[in-house]
Amino acid sequence: MNHRPVLILKEAEIRSLLDPEGCLEAVEAAFSAYARGQAELPAVINLEVLEHRGEVHVKAGYLHNGPYYAVKIASGFLDNAHLGLPTSDGMVLVFDAQTGALAALLLDHGYITDLRTGAAGAVAAKHLGRAAVETVAVVGSGAQARYQIRSLTLVRKLHEVRVWGRCEEKAAACIQDLSRPGLGTDVRCVRASSVRAAVEGADIVITVTASREPLVEADWIAKGALVIAVGSDGPDKQELDVEVLARADRIVADSLAQCLRLGEIHHAVEKGAITSNQVTAELGQITAGLKPGRTSDNETIICDLTGVGVQDVAAAAFVLERALRHGTGERLSL
Repeated sequence: MNHRPVLILKEAEIRSLLDPEGCLEAVEAAFSAYARGQAELPAVINLEVLEHRGEVHVKAGYLHNGPYYAVKIASGFLDNAHLGLPTSDGMVLVFDAQTGALAALLLDHGYITDLRTGAAGAVAAKHLGRAAVETVAVVGSGAQARYQIRSLTLVRKLHEVRVWGRCEEKAAACIQDLSRPGLGTDVRCVRASSVRAAVEGADIVITVTASREPLVEADWIAKGALVIAVGSDGPDKQELDVEVLARADRIVADSLAQCLRLGEIHHAVEKGAITSNQVTAELGQITAGLKPGRTSDNETIICDLTGVGVQDVAAAAFVLERALRHGTGERLSL
């Protein structure tokens, strides 16, 4: 039986192939395809490794008529920081959509997840944020805080970024990274003394923590702000008080079916603060032009991003196609 060689790509190669601009374009197109019914998105598998504060997510997706489908395994082990190890890891398995044969192993150590998550936040800001953005609040100071802001600069000109993190040292390191050349010389990055200090008056609020209890209160959200909730990608995670959603003018989900199981919408519906009918759109319906994006500067909008498998398959296909074009990677005969 003949098998095609499997392409092996390592993290450094994947980083060279998947740039923020290309990833943003691929992710936006994937959202639109999903909204048009041109994608398959099975339910997420969540696996907890409680004794080591570990969590594993398995996500898959297929874009109709695309050359590949993909299965992504991503993990986060919080205690790794004390061991001098990265807290996140992962890989993507890419399969030929015509035959089901394994096409590639993308040993990215979670890079694709990180970048496509940042890209999704930027897509949300592009369609749901005000045209003029003065201040951005980032609740959380880990790697995703960096990816969100760097992707955001592709769609909006920023003036001030306020970063809050539980650990002062980590928050300072995040600010230092964000202050390096690349964001623009007029972007001011500062550390907020509290979540409230970060959030009050901000045009865009991005939450990127692993919190199991609400951090952001409704009274702190400015009228007309966009809140992009990223961290709540499991049923027990929550960053927003349910009243934040209850008071919003509009609520947008990346996948409503998934957000009713995970994320901020899940908590707000479960506690009776909102009904599922108050979720006005999925992000892909907006990117596809099926529903409107922001319609006025006064709209307060919540966008719940739990992360969907079509983002992973779009980014993985982008990487693989570029690798094949440039002859990058190692080929392994099985």
